[in-house]
This record gives sequence, C-alpha cells and structure tokens, in this order.
Amino acid sequence: MSAYPPVKVGLLGLGTVGGGVTRVLARNAEEISRRAGREIAITHAAARNLDTTTANTGGMKLTGEALEVVDDPEVSIIVELMGGYEPARSLVLRALANGKHVVTANKALIARHGNEIFAAARANGVMVGFEAAVAGGIPIIKAIREGLAGNRIEWVAGIINGTGNFIMTEMRDKGRDFPDVLAEAQALGYAEADPTFDVEGIDAAHKLTILASIAFGIPLQFDKVYIEGISRITREDVAYAEELGYRIKHLGIAWRDQHGAQLRVHPTLIPQRQLLASVNGVMNAVLVQGDAVGQTLYYGAGAGADPTASAVVADIVDVVRTLTADPDNRVPHLAFQPDALSDLPVLPIEEVETAYYLRLQALDRPGVLADVTRILADRGISIEAILQKEPLPGASDAQIILLTYEVKERWMNEAIAAIEALDSIHAPVTRIRLEHLGLE
Repeated sequence: MSAYPPVKVGLLGLGTVGGGVTRVLARNAEEISRRAGREIAITHAAARNLDTTTANTGGMKLTGEALEVVDDPEVSIIVELMGGYEPARSLVLRALANGKHVVTANKALIARHGNEIFAAARANGVMVGFEAAVAGGIPIIKAIREGLAGNRIEWVAGIINGTGNFIMTEMRDKGRDFPDVLAEAQALGYAEADPTFDVEGIDAAHKLTILASIAFGIPLQFDKVYIEGISRITREDVAYAEELGYRIKHLGIAWRDQHGAQLRVHPTLIPQRQLLASVNGVMNAVLVQGDAVGQTLYYGAGAGADPTASAVVADIVDVVRTLTADPDNRVPHLAFQPDALSDLPVLPIEEVETAYYLRLQALDRPGVLADVTRILADRGISIEAILQKEPLPGASDAQIILLTYEVKERWMNEAIAAIEALDSIHAPVTRIRLEHLGLE
C-alpha cells in the first residue's frame, strides 16, 4: 500500500495502557495503516516486570532496560507509558536528542517538564504527542489545539479525574460518607492505595496545567495552580447543594480576563441543569467556551486500557503522517507558535472572584444570623439564598447554609475569619466555591 517501510515503535512500559496500545494496534492494524499511510509496528518494548504483562508482545524485542529501546537506531517513535517524573524525563530527553519522536500519556511529566521537553523536541526537529495525558480517550487536546483554532478560548472547566467524580457521584446518589466511598473506589481499582493525587486534586491540576496552556497560549505553570481536594466534603454538603438546585463536582477551571489567568482545582457547586452536572461515575468531561463557537462539551472515558490507548495510537498516527513533512509546518505542541506564547499573569487565588456556598454550625439563638449577615455586608458580600436547618433532637447547634453572589476571595477570607471569631459559631465555616459556567 505504501512506498515507505513500516514505522518501528518502541514502548516504555507494558502495564495497563501499554497492553492496551499493543492490542488496539494489532486489532485495528489495517485501518490504522490506511489512515497513517504506512504500516506501524511495535518492534521493541521495555518493562520492569516482563513476566506479568498482559500485552500482546509477539514479534517484539523485549528488555528490562528502557535505555536499550531509546538508543536503538531502528526505532523511530518512543511511546513513554511509565508515569512519574524520573526516569521518564531523562529517557524522553534522551530519545529526543537521538532524533526520535515521542508519544506520552504522562500528564505529570508534561505539566512539570513540558516546557523543557518541547524546547528539546524543536531543537531536534521532532514531535511530542501527549493527547493521552489529559482525559484519557477524549481527544480534548486536538479539539482545542486544532478544531477550535479560530476561537479566543475564554474558559475551560472540566471533570478530569474519574476517581474524584466516582466518589462525588456515590455521595450524592446514595447519601454515603467520603471515607466509605473512597474505600470502595480503592477496592474497585478506581483509586490507588495512596489516593492523594486523585482526591486532593494533584492529578487534575497536572491536566489543567496542560489545558490552560493550549487554551490561552501561556507556558506550562503547574506551580501556579490553586489546588483543593474533596476529602472535607460531607454528605450534608452534597444534600444541601442539591436542595438549593446545585451539584458538587471536583472541577479544574482555567479562566482568563483582562486581569490575568485563573488556574484552579477545587470542589465546585454548579447548577443541576449545567451539562457537567450530569457527568457521573468515573467518566470525564471538559466544557470549553470559545468566543465564536460558544460552549462545546467533550465527554468520555478518562482512563482505562483501551480508551487511553485510543489517544496514544492517534498520536502515533499523527507522528507517522508528519515523518516526511517539513518540521517548521507542524502543529505547535502548545497550540501557539513557541515565540508567540503570552506572559499573561496567573492570578493568586485571593484575587479570584467567584460565588460561594457557606455552611455554618451556629448556636440556635436569636441574632446569630444578623451578626453573620452584618459581617458579610461590611465587606460588600451579598447573599443570594439562605437555608436554616433546625438542631437535631438533643443538639443545640443549627446549620445555616448561605449562597453568596460573586466576591473576591480575599474579602471572603476576611469575612470567614470574622464569622469564625463569633462565640455563637462552633466549628470552622465550610466554604465551597460556586460557578454558573454560563448559566444564570
């Protein structure tokens, strides 16, 4: 079919995703080669545990030493599926120095070291594909970078961690507590034994760093993302939000205006009729607001062997299509030409304006609500809705739930400190940010 010989690919990592890549390439070999214009063959692979892999390794040269694959002159494309920062970073930079193209599913690597890696790729005239690093099988990188290239992207908001979304869904649907659902997520294999990256928002922050960069044309800046997890959300918060017409989702939000960019990951109340509110279980979804197109939603499996392999193989096909192309005319890694990236500042969370959900545990006596509303009013904070829940039998504390209009986080911090200083308030104030995402 092609005048060109098969393109030889080397895999680093033969775990869940590596196994998926071998199976998808084998199953769809003819269709993939028709799209790419050349046959694609995985000829080399490295893994720490070659005995336990479920990958389709027939016809591959296998090794326990990744450097052997990276340095093999036969290999044209290195697919890095090891995860983590090192040795992945060193191996990717070595592959690029060797003149090999790289495809990776490693969001932590791109978020932390992408600027360095992309510069090395340009210096060596090669490409780095990273579609699988964000939202698994959803082609969100390509959609923003190419499909929406005619738009000024105003904001991106996404459910980009399936573990966190599974936990929030179970808490809402079944009225369960966070620790209970987390234990089930671990038993089902959705959460790691150490779930910190998922439930505290670090994994989502890696992905948001990448989305913000390609959406706004700014360098990757993981260290400037505000990160807050879901471990302090209670089933009561979930129920009260529902009563007020909202759902709590763990969102990554990238927003820009005349003041700068916002990069934040935190639990967020969103209206029940917002499309993202209906994304349940381990699924991912990303909502993108462009000035010309309006809102577009990208939904699908954010993890798993075959969905992630789908994105990896698509990147391999992209690389193969450009093997004979002029390096200066490829799609830029971060969507914008490297010398045209913006120095738009990333705002600290104190400067961000958003609405809020506040839950207070208050002594059930006259005047408490008046004290609270005075503190808010003194800082220009307007209240949109109030729920007051009577004390349970035998208890002396009532629950007060407030929804506020938009205000700068700095003023809300001051207000919360003043409220917590009242002798009638008996516990830290629960604060969850609220976003309408285009719906009022």
